[in-house]
Formats: sequence, structure tokens, C-alpha cells
Amino acid sequence: MFSKIIHIAGRECRQMFSNPIYFFCMIAFPIFVVSFFTTLMDDGQPVELPIGVVDQDNTGTTRHLTRMLDGFQTSHVVGHYPNVNEARNAIQRGEIYAFLLIPKGTTAGLMSQKQPKISFYYNGVVMLAGSTTFKDLKTISTLGSAAVGKTKLSMLGKTDKEIVAFLQPITIDLHMISNPWANYNVYLSTTMVPGLLMLFIFLITPYSIGTELKFGRAKEWMGMADNHPLIAMLGKLLPQTLIFLIIFLGFEFYIYHVMGFPHPGGVLPIILLGVLAVVSAQSFGAFAFGLMPSLRMSMSVCSLWAMVSFSVAGATFPVSAMDAPIQALSWLFPLRHYYMIYQINIFNGFPIEYAWIHWVCLLAFAILPLLVMRNIKRSMLEFEYMP
Repeated sequence: MFSKIIHIAGRECRQMFSNPIYFFCMIAFPIFVVSFFTTLMDDGQPVELPIGVVDQDNTGTTRHLTRMLDGFQTSHVVGHYPNVNEARNAIQRGEIYAFLLIPKGTTAGLMSQKQPKISFYYNGVVMLAGSTTFKDLKTISTLGSAAVGKTKLSMLGKTDKEIVAFLQPITIDLHMISNPWANYNVYLSTTMVPGLLMLFIFLITPYSIGTELKFGRAKEWMGMADNHPLIAMLGKLLPQTLIFLIIFLGFEFYIYHVMGFPHPGGVLPIILLGVLAVVSAQSFGAFAFGLMPSLRMSMSVCSLWAMVSFSVAGATFPVSAMDAPIQALSWLFPLRHYYMIYQINIFNGFPIEYAWIHWVCLLAFAILPLLVMRNIKRSMLEFEYMP
């Protein structure tokens, strides 16, 4: 049996070397995806986002507020506009993400305790940029009022301790578990890249099986395994598994060792999860072809399944907040279980038994092809390819 598997694997290697699609989908594109996403937010979070200021008061106090706003790491004042219409047009043209409006009489109102209003407008279409600029603009508004209040209280003879107790009666002690740097690269790359790698695996697996039928090599392939579909599948997928494992584990080594992404769970869950992710994705691709022994249909289903995985994985929107039918369907996507295991066992460092149900689900995906082996054998020996 082992000699037949090795013999079929050698045949598969020759086919892979002769077809450039394998090189691009298994090596070139995955490496590009890894390098693209891990360098997209190399700084951890967006910095120097362009914003504008409409300063109709133009006093020393308001200019000081503008300089403080420009000093934030994530914001950069790139323009001063005479009125709201021009600042709004700048947002619509994509030149700035937000602007701060300081109306005339703001400083005088602060000094006379009339509670003047300042406004800020931000672009909510770009969610990350909008939330970041909103945070900076809200902070600068709070700091401005606090600075004026501190000055007035000092003039009344209050001590620094009394001033702090009056301006900020409650202090916040913030602890960001596992990612204290608020590094968005840690959140995005650890989910998006594995999802895209699994997409390539989803596609290349039914493609490699379907091309046997398309190019009339199916009977030869099955004959090398004595018409045993399990041996034929193991021999065909073995070279692909090794290559994808090298890519996947290399990606994990790069983000956890080279880039220093937090992984308090240790090395063992990382390696096990990488192996299961590759095997479960391949098994799902083979299962899809077994259900629909058509090159076009099986690849279409795998492509659709992989793309929907990004929505139901829970990395961008919590699955618990989705409708009940969507929550139930999320169990049918390998990426969902990958994300849950990563979040529980690797990112937060809890023991493996805390996510045992998701480990079991990935193992269940790995044995799915056993349910359709008879159908794969029948399609290889009896079906004619229909373009």
C-alpha cells in the first residue's frame, strides 16, 4: 500500500511541475498573501491620518488645541479651512477623514463659563479610520475643557490634587489582555491569512481531482491504486499536503517568532492547528468533489464556502450577535473553528480542553472524504467529463 501511495505521489509531482497553476496557487500566491497582509499594517495601527480644522475663533487657546491634535500619533492636521462647506468637500474628495469645527467665541465662552460647543465630523464609511479619528477628536475636546478648568481652579487657589479630583473624579485603569499594544496586525493577519491559505487549498484540491477526469487520466490513476479510492486519494494529496504544510507552518513561524505576535498558548497548539487546518481544508475540497463530481461545480462550491467563511468566522463581527440560523451554520466552516482555537488556546493561552469541541470539529472535517470515497471511485471509472 505504501509503495502504491509513493508511486502515485511521484506521478502527482510530475503533473504539478508540468502545470504552472500549481506553482502559482500553492507557492507564489500564498507567499504574496503572507507578505502583503503582514506588511500592510506593519506599524500595528494606522498613523498620521489626515484631518482638517475649521478654526473660526483663531485665538491662542484654539491654536494650542490644534497643535495638541496634530501631536497625536494617529492624527495629522493637513489643512485649515475657512468654513464647514470646504471641509465637508475635502472629506467627500477623500483628502481628509475628519475635521474639527471651533466656532467664533469659543475661548470667550470658556472663560465666562458659558459652555461653548465645538463640533467634529468624521467619515464613518471607512470604519477603522473613522473610529480612530473620532477617538482623537473626542480626546482633544475633553483635554481642551480640562485645560481651561485647571487654569480657573488654579486662579482660585486650588491645589493640583484638588484640581485632579474635581476634573477627573474617576480614573480608568485599562488592561488590554494579550494585545496591550492594540496592534491591528495581530487581529487581522492571524485570521485573514489562514483564511486565504485555506481558500487556495479549497480550490486546488478539487481541481487536482477533477483534472484527472477532464484530461482522461482517471482510469490510469485509479488503476495505479488497484481501484482503491482511499489509496488513490492519499497518493494524490500527499505532495500537496507537504507543500501547504511548509507554507502554513512557515507563516506561523514568521508571525509568532519573527514578528513576535503574542502566543502565550505555546508552540504545540500552533503546530497542531496548522496541520489540522491544512488537512481539514483538503478534506473539505475532496468531499465537495465527491458530492458533486464536476470540476466546475465543486470548485464553485469550495470558492463560495471559503468566501463566506470570512463573514462567519467571528473575527470581524461576533457570531453570538448574528441570527440563530447563521450561528448554527457557522459550525459548518473550518475557518470558524480555526479562529476559535486560535483565540482560546493560542492568543489567550487557555488549555486545549477549553476548545475541545472545535478540535473535534476540525477532525470531523478531516474524515469527511471517507463518506464519498465510493462516489469518487464511481465517477473516475464511469463518468465522462462534461465541459
